Amino acid sequence: MQDLTLALIQTDLHWENPTANRGMLEEKIWQLQEKVDVIVLPEMFTTGFTMNAAAQAEPMNLHTFKWLQQIAAQTQAVVCGSYIVQEKGIFYNRLLWMFPDGTYKTYDKRHLFRMAGEDAVFGAGQQQLIVEWKGWKICPLICYDLRFPVWSRNVNNAYDLLLYVANWPQARIHAWSTLLKARAIENITYVAGVNRTGKDGLENVYNGASACIDFKGEVLWQLENKEGTGVTRLSGETLMHFREKFPAWKDADAFNIQ
Repeated sequence: MQDLTLALIQTDLHWENPTANRGMLEEKIWQLQEKVDVIVLPEMFTTGFTMNAAAQAEPMNLHTFKWLQQIAAQTQAVVCGSYIVQEKGIFYNRLLWMFPDGTYKTYDKRHLFRMAGEDAVFGAGQQQLIVEWKGWKICPLICYDLRFPVWSRNVNNAYDLLLYVANWPQARIHAWSTLLKARAIENITYVAGVNRTGKDGLENVYNGASACIDFKGEVLWQLENKEGTGVTRLSGETLMHFREKFPAWKDADAFNIQ
């Protein structure tokens, strides 16, 4: 495994304004000073965390999809983040994992945040996604998924990096930071979490705390309450060495998710 370089973009978002958000994010991406392998955007990066899905949803293969293809091709990096997609009459909080060659994978948010009514508006995802890139296996998940360790269980080292894209509010930010470390320790994996900043159209306040955590739960990089882009290089060799030296994964409980 070669090293993997992540760019985590922590930013405020324009409320329900996809055009403005795509333009703003494109500018931040072009400000990157070095070549990266994966560019990670927040949850619902085109709109903010809105339940106004009927007005904000896009079909697949439209504006945001094509924008992701363009950015991935130009940067020669994977670009990922979630936005609202309508498919067969159902709305999804869908993460797109866009490869530089224009091919892609999708993950629909499994755990919908009922306290905001997300479960009444969106369809829940049914399958975990693990993708391969640059010799790494990566599992991308979305926000509220972080609270449910069974869904992210790293069975037999199925992945090497767990990614979370989020709109996680300041009121519960301690849980965010704590659970990112827990997921890293229990799964013996790197974990990266990208959150937003600012205030949304519903007056929810976000203070970022995007971070990259190593497999021992130690913080490699964290950005507090400001906009910024964190570039982090992950060592695959170091991860493999630790898993060989401390193979706790071999003693994990076996089970199937129904």
